Amino acid sequence: MADNKPWVLISEVGDKGFHEDVVDIINQHFHIVCLKEFLQNPALNGPKIQGMFMWNYSPAAEPSLLSCLPSLKVIANGGVGIDHLDVPYINSFGVKVANTPGVVSDATADMAMALLLASARSVLEGHLISVNSKTTHVPQSLMGVEVTGSTLGIIGMGHIGYKVAQRSKGFNMRILYHNRNRRSVEDEQAVGASYCEGLDDLLKESDFVVVVVNLTPDTTGLISHRELSLMKPTATLVNVSRGLVVDQDALVKALMSGAIRAAALDVTHPEPLPRDHPLLTLPNVLITPHIGTNTRGTIRKMVQMMVDNVLAAVKGLAIPNEVKAK
Repeated sequence: MADNKPWVLISEVGDKGFHEDVVDIINQHFHIVCLKEFLQNPALNGPKIQGMFMWNYSPAAEPSLLSCLPSLKVIANGGVGIDHLDVPYINSFGVKVANTPGVVSDATADMAMALLLASARSVLEGHLISVNSKTTHVPQSLMGVEVTGSTLGIIGMGHIGYKVAQRSKGFNMRILYHNRNRRSVEDEQAVGASYCEGLDDLLKESDFVVVVVNLTPDTTGLISHRELSLMKPTATLVNVSRGLVVDQDALVKALMSGAIRAAALDVTHPEPLPRDHPLLTLPNVLITPHIGTNTRGTIRKMVQMMVDNVLAAVKGLAIPNEVKAK
């Protein structure tokens, strides 16, 4: 019976919350309360809620909300990145934090390659010409750049970065990578990747630079004026990590001046960008709305992992994907 199910808080169902296709996964195990309904009477439902499902940063783990949830055991974040969560502070309420590593890697790596290929081969520009009612011929100036045999630099060789390397091997790309920790020789040989101890060397040699790092104080603004100036004028920057990893003002200048050829971004800051932001007006920028994990299969796997994390917390068991405070 629904009354016997543990209670959980979610943002909402629909475009700004959980897709209707995945709510059934949560509903099998929990009594769902949406944030809008909860806020109408926090004192009534607050003590019942034991888990919170956070999707697209909502519901936000703010002090005002946490103080209304005395029985809360866990916040299950949809996604790997937890830069929006103050884990030690949340833990101080006796609440644990969990995320969904691994299941997002393939979809995000696919997105990185999709952006790289689309930018390199002017796919969007070609589409717009093809569907334009005024088009009578294809301009010969619509030229792309070679992907096969080019040099790819991967910044961040974790789960997702390694998946990008695996895909790039199929294009006979020369693969360079920079990471806090070097991967094993076996990992490197499997994808033909070479380690760059210094980021500068990778930037100078790469035709495509793919950024796949977690957002931390150390990676905020990781790619700025100096780093962009080291890249080839024919190079493309691809970002599938977080918008704040790239200094967007510096990126605009680099793109306008020709310091780099192009940028392909699945992430910006904020999301979406203000409608008058200069990045939206540049012809050598391709932007998608943070949809790296947005496939039906991946989303369902993520939500199932969130459910498993919350069920474990409610039952007093070890949480499979608990994020420990550092």
